[in-house]
Amino acid sequence: MPTRNDDVDWDSWPVEDYLAENYRLLHPSDAAVIDHHAAHYRTLAPDGVARSVEFGAGPNLYPLMLASAVSRRIDAVEAGAANVAYLRSQLEGGADASWRPFEERIRTLLPSLPARPLERVRVVRGDARALPAGRYGLASMHFVAEGVTEDFAEFTAFCGAFARSVVPGGHLVAAFMENMPTYRIGRDSCWPGCPVDPDVVREVFTPLTEWLAVTRIDADPTLPDYGDTGMVLLAARAARGADAAAGAAGALTTAGPPPGRGRPARP
Repeated sequence: MPTRNDDVDWDSWPVEDYLAENYRLLHPSDAAVIDHHAAHYRTLAPDGVARSVEFGAGPNLYPLMLASAVSRRIDAVEAGAANVAYLRSQLEGGADASWRPFEERIRTLLPSLPARPLERVRVVRGDARALPAGRYGLASMHFVAEGVTEDFAEFTAFCGAFARSVVPGGHLVAAFMENMPTYRIGRDSCWPGCPVDPDVVREVFTPLTEWLAVTRIDADPTLPDYGDTGMVLLAARAARGADAAAGAAGALTTAGPPPGRGRPARP
């Protein structure tokens, strides 16, 4: 049976190993994600979103910084105890110096970034899938839906919950690891992965959105080799009215992965 999200002890997520492997430097892939999201955020008015959400925030701070350029409040919703502790430490004691290059790049692209962008963030411990529908004007998600399960139907359900968290016509931005297998962080811990690609992301989100743009970037050789082949980036507007309800229902009833996409083998 594939490993599902609720099978995993997310309280023990190895935050320090994850940060050391991925976010102590501004990697080219980070810069590409920042540039992609900033291009969409430049279409919005500064402070024009009353409330946004980072859907499964983890310990990654740059999506929160990005959102602060257009959002008056950002809810960083996260279930894992170790990630919550890290986020709270960064908000209370100031962000680690390693995040400064991320903030500087964002500020160059989005001059409306407030002087202290993380002051707009509130950490919310909880399951992002349980968020009420239509609460936010903008939602972002980074490496969550494909990195918490080996079950394609559950990946699809995560994406449906993410899209439903915004008001009809609300903004969605996301990044997915392309063809991510089950993966290791540090030497010992093993975590579920669900391989997806641009076609899969487009298929899942098309019924959930009224406007959708999906692109990809190549694998970043400066990052650890987790077995992925790059990243898939998304910008979208959520569907409205009856279309939103029908799209959400369709996303939650997807029967399984596309042909040739089964459960990844554990390394």
